[in-house]
Amino acid sequence: MTSAQPLRSALYVGSVMHRRLSPRRHRLRYRAFWALFDLDEMREVDARLSLLSHNRFNLFSFHDADHGDGKSEPLRDYVDRTLETHGIDCRGGRIALLCMPRILGYVFNPLSIYFCHRADGSLAALLYEVRNTFGEMHSYLLPVTGEAPLVHQRCAKEFYVSPFLDMDMTYDFRVAPPGERVSVVVAADDKRGAVLVASLAGERRAPSDRALAAIFISLPLMTLKVMAAIHWEALKIWWKGMRLYPRPPAPRHAVTAGPATRGGGTQ
Repeated sequence: MTSAQPLRSALYVGSVMHRRLSPRRHRLRYRAFWALFDLDEMREVDARLSLLSHNRFNLFSFHDADHGDGKSEPLRDYVDRTLETHGIDCRGGRIALLCMPRILGYVFNPLSIYFCHRADGSLAALLYEVRNTFGEMHSYLLPVTGEAPLVHQRCAKEFYVSPFLDMDMTYDFRVAPPGERVSVVVAADDKRGAVLVASLAGERRAPSDRALAAIFISLPLMTLKVMAAIHWEALKIWWKGMRLYPRPPAPRHAVTAGPATRGGGTQ
């Protein structure tokens, strides 16, 4: 009997860090984990893992409606449609989403990243899906050309995330695509320079019930703690006297597309 092929999906365990540089200094660091879901093998992930389900309740679960346009259609269809709208062809290529799954039915993903590959395996684009605590979501679609171990991208901020950050800012992304490790660094700059640096980094683990159980024991209810930590850190920042910026209307379009940048090897 032939053994099943290893899943392309994966788990990453590591930490997230935020470092505020101005006008007041503030730093936080938490242990965290993420799942990398290959959108073409979700049925197989559901069948192989007892502790993680697709579109149904479990200890861990992944729901298509938690992402994209919030509909229950296959998430791959939404991503393909978004890419095609902006002239990017990933038909026949792999699309993998780095995010946190639901734990006991709850999740809040401040940032989810789609790694969108062409049919030849090269990285075509990164789709950054950003959520705020006001129930809003916006995406930045940044194409990639060429190959390099590190993807470096920039775009103007279009979406209100934190009441302590101005809208007139630029994001600088430095991403090492998922392999044995994954690393994402996002710097937010204003006209005076760097304001905030946020990063995540994790080590790859093969997806299994044993690995999921170990994550649940070591990081229980982590997705709930993410929301709690956001508000706790906001309280500490407010106590330090940070300025509050009013929330503008949400962007007219759900996706902001940026210029192509170099980087990203095959996966």
